[in-house]
Amino acid sequence: MLLAHRGYKVTLLEKEERVGGRNARIDLGPYSFDTGPTFLHQKFTLDEIFAEVGRKSEDYLDFVKLDPMTRLTWGDVSLETSCDREKMAANIRSVFPEEEENFLRFMDDHAKKLRTIFPCLQKPYQKLSSYLDPTLFKALPHVATTKSVMDVLGNYFTDDRLKLAFTFQAKYLGMSPWKCPGLFSILSYIEYEHGIYHTQGGLSEISESMARVVEEEGGEIRFNSEVKEIKYVGKTAAEVELTDGQVLSCDQLIVNADYAYARSAIFGEKKKPREELLKKKYSCSTFMLYLGVDKIYEDQPHHHIIFADNYHRNLNEVLEGKTISKDMSIYIRNSSVTDPTVAPPGHSQLYLLVPTVNTRHGHDWAAEKEAYAEQIIDRMIEKTNMKDLREHIVKKKVLTPKSWEDSNIFIGATFNLAHTLDQMLHFRPQNKLKGFDNLYLVGGGTHPGSGLPTIYESARITANLIDEDYGTKRQRVDFATKILEETVK
Repeated sequence: MLLAHRGYKVTLLEKEERVGGRNARIDLGPYSFDTGPTFLHQKFTLDEIFAEVGRKSEDYLDFVKLDPMTRLTWGDVSLETSCDREKMAANIRSVFPEEEENFLRFMDDHAKKLRTIFPCLQKPYQKLSSYLDPTLFKALPHVATTKSVMDVLGNYFTDDRLKLAFTFQAKYLGMSPWKCPGLFSILSYIEYEHGIYHTQGGLSEISESMARVVEEEGGEIRFNSEVKEIKYVGKTAAEVELTDGQVLSCDQLIVNADYAYARSAIFGEKKKPREELLKKKYSCSTFMLYLGVDKIYEDQPHHHIIFADNYHRNLNEVLEGKTISKDMSIYIRNSSVTDPTVAPPGHSQLYLLVPTVNTRHGHDWAAEKEAYAEQIIDRMIEKTNMKDLREHIVKKKVLTPKSWEDSNIFIGATFNLAHTLDQMLHFRPQNKLKGFDNLYLVGGGTHPGSGLPTIYESARITANLIDEDYGTKRQRVDFATKILEETVK
């Protein structure tokens, strides 16, 4: 979008029949699902990206701000979350008496924390000298802390369940809140302050709308065009060979494939061996169930998270990568209560996600797939009012960690490289990849990291770096500064 609007001749090579990758649409007969992301937070970043190309996101997408946002369930206790501070404080008071003041203190403190950290997520870190930037100096106490997200939450809340209401967002990074760097406590703040959004038709509509803009701006999208390898002249990526034998020349090359997969598979003579890439740290994977159902569960929320009975042990098992948890946490999206476009009248679709081990240790998911899917459905039936669910399933699709790996995601690590301190900023694969003259990265495997808003920011950082290579300096569209200033008391 950005490069086509700026006058570059853009050709996008898409392996599949539709755009989106992990944010593509899945069709099961008359039911449509999002492959991965199921809601948008930090919407102002997406709005900025559309504004950068002279457009408004609402002209392409039908946004629904969700309130309540998510139902969180621990055993027989549930909390409805809201982006309305007064409502959220009241909800907390009703379930966790005397904790609402701690919530308000958390929100005030994190308004300042986010405003301090946010500029660091908008800049490239191509050189170590980037760490001399004054904005990073201000943020350093938050960035360089050895505290985990759970440690940070311990400064605010006493009930461990309530801490989890402000730490489960670490799952967007595929990490445990007991291991995730403390700076990422901003994720829950962003949700509770700025809200989360559904886009009618699914989050995949964002990718589809971006594709429309690319074509409106004269860009070309080639579907069913799988890259075999990149060819070089010295340090310059000169050509791309497709699996059908076509060869395309390029002046600049941007890689949006999963970083470690691409580096081990399509980088040609400059690819890295799998053994070397396995030395890096990776996120967990996910076990996915997509269900077409011939009824609508109107009493069930749009988003529901059922925590494992022993959440800490569950996450340790997931991230150590050797044990498939029987005591699993389940995320359920029942978007049909909001969106009538994703299923036939009177029907609904249910999206179930269970964080689980990646494929590093070689679990035989083919043998366990059906039994584990049934265990997940059993737990849903036990923990929700959907007691008759099995009788109403008419379509089912399952994705295991091996399915993700077979879709060119390295070791099935759905959330990409882990966001540890030694794999962030300059130490993450850089937007202009080191060792190459004209090869760039975008996506969750580069800076700033995983999650839709940060992935969109990676695209803007990379587009601006290409501009700079041609001697152009861009003035960014900035809605965030005013929005973040307004929330700081």
